[in-house]
Amino acid sequence: MSKPVSLGLPAPRRRWAKLPRPPLAVALAALVLLALIGMAVFAPWFTHHAPQALAPALRLKGPSAEFWLGTDAYGRDLYSRIVYGARVSLTVGLGVAVFSVAIGLPLGLLAGYFRTLDALLMRVMDGLMAVPGILLAIAIVSLSSAGLATVMVAIMLPEIPQVVRLVRSRVLSAREEPYVEAAVLMGTSTFKLLARHLMPNTLAPLIVQGTYICASAILTEAILSFLGAGIGTETPTWGNIIAEGRLYFQLKPGLVLWAGLALSLCIVSINLLGDAARDALDPRMKKR
Repeated sequence: MSKPVSLGLPAPRRRWAKLPRPPLAVALAALVLLALIGMAVFAPWFTHHAPQALAPALRLKGPSAEFWLGTDAYGRDLYSRIVYGARVSLTVGLGVAVFSVAIGLPLGLLAGYFRTLDALLMRVMDGLMAVPGILLAIAIVSLSSAGLATVMVAIMLPEIPQVVRLVRSRVLSAREEPYVEAAVLMGTSTFKLLARHLMPNTLAPLIVQGTYICASAILTEAILSFLGAGIGTETPTWGNIIAEGRLYFQLKPGLVLWAGLALSLCIVSINLLGDAARDALDPRMKKR
C-alpha cells in the first residue's frame, strides 16, 4: 500500500493548514473588538485628559493636537470620554451576558427535565417576556438609584427568559435520546444526569446566544443613557455622550458621530463574531 503524500510541512503546520480560514469581515470584527477591549482596559495609557475634567473656557473646541476629537459643551475632552465610555459599555455587555446565562442555564435545565416545575417556571418567564424589555428596564432604574449594578440588573431581567426557553428546548429534545434513557436505567443521579448528559447539549447554542445578549445589552444601556434613565451623566458612557451632544449636533456633529461610530462598530463586531460562532458550532451550517 502506498503511503499518503506529505505536504512537506511539519505535523503542527499541516493541522493548522487544515483549519478553516475566517472570512475577512469576521477577522476585521475580531480586530475591532480586541482594539475596543484594549482601549477600555488601558484607558489611562491611551488618554492624557481626565474624562470628567471641566474647562468651560475650552467648550466646543475643534480637533487639535491637545484635544484629538475636540471638546464638548462643558470643555471636557471628547476623545477621553469615548475611551472611558468603552469601559462601561463592555462591562455592561459582558456582565449581562454572563449573569443571564448563569441564571438561565439552571432554570432551563430544571424546566426541561422536571415536568412539575416546567409549568411554573415557564409561566413566570412568559410574564417577564410580556413586558417590553426597555420599559421594564426604565421602571427598575426609576425605582432605584441609576448605578452600574442597577442598570445591569434592569437589562439582565428581560434577557433571562430567552436563555431559559433556549435551554429548555434543547433539554426537551435531548431527554428522549437513548443514551439519556440508558443513564436513567443505570441509576445515574439527577445532578449527574443534568450536568454530564443534558447540559453539554446546550453549551453551543448558549455561546451564540451569549454574544447576541452582549450586543443587545450594550445597545440597551446606550438607549437608557440617551433617555436619561441610565447611568448618571458624571460617568462617561457612549449613550450619555450622544445625549449631551444632540443639542449641538448642527454646530458640531462630531459630538454625536464619534460616539455613535464607536457604539456601532462594537455592536456590529459582536454580532459578526456571534454569526461566525453559530456557523462553526452548528453541524448543519458546517455541511453547507
